[in-house]
Amino acid sequence: MSKVISISNHKGGVGKTTSALNIGAGLTKLGKKVLLIDLDPQANLSQSLGIVEPERTIYGALRGDYSLQPIEVVTGLSIVPSTLDLSGAEIEMSGEAGREYILKELIDPIRASYDFILIDSPPSLGLLTINAFTASDIILIPLQAQYLALQGLTKLIEVVDKIQKRLNKDLKLGGVFITQYDNRKVLNRDVAETIEKHFKNQVFNTKIRDNVALAEAPAQGVDIFRYNPKSYGAEDYLALSNEILSKL
Repeated sequence: MSKVISISNHKGGVGKTTSALNIGAGLTKLGKKVLLIDLDPQANLSQSLGIVEPERTIYGALRGDYSLQPIEVVTGLSIVPSTLDLSGAEIEMSGEAGREYILKELIDPIRASYDFILIDSPPSLGLLTINAFTASDIILIPLQAQYLALQGLTKLIEVVDKIQKRLNKDLKLGGVFITQYDNRKVLNRDVAETIEKHFKNQVFNTKIRDNVALAEAPAQGVDIFRYNPKSYGAEDYLALSNEILSKL
């Protein structure tokens, strides 16, 4: 049965888009068919795959102009790209009846065609993120191994709780994973320990190490596995993808 997963954190710079891209590519390497949905108006996920100025985007689909139109990137991995125009979508959708369910209604007809659908949600807790959570089975939260990592997470958990009660009773917090980790830094180790104490068994064992290849790959329009399959980044995201499969 296919799973819809939102990768979300309303704090920017935590590796959310990098994680959506490389978890998707990692699951594809493990034999799964994956669809990425770029729900962020910054369109960084789309740009990271070399997609610029696409004709059919998530914005047009949310407006009702057409159904979801995935673009196949490599065999087994497709994306519904975003556009800067999406920044106006929340205002346009606000007057719609059942506005929280628009994305779910778009996903449902194609859901069975994929093993996993990963949504790169925007760094906010607005209507787009609510649509992502309403459409999802699971939420994964990337957290930096930095001092302010847990700041503001209470609000995110509150939103998840409300959506579980009011819009999507099947929604689950699938867990958190640590990004930009450097075991040599005492601060990183201390923050990781704090995160593990706070979330206990909801923390994935795999930590995404700080790795320059992860920053370089998007400039080439490819995922980490096509850019540098022997890098720490490729090793870590493949391990995390394996852990997601076994855990979820």
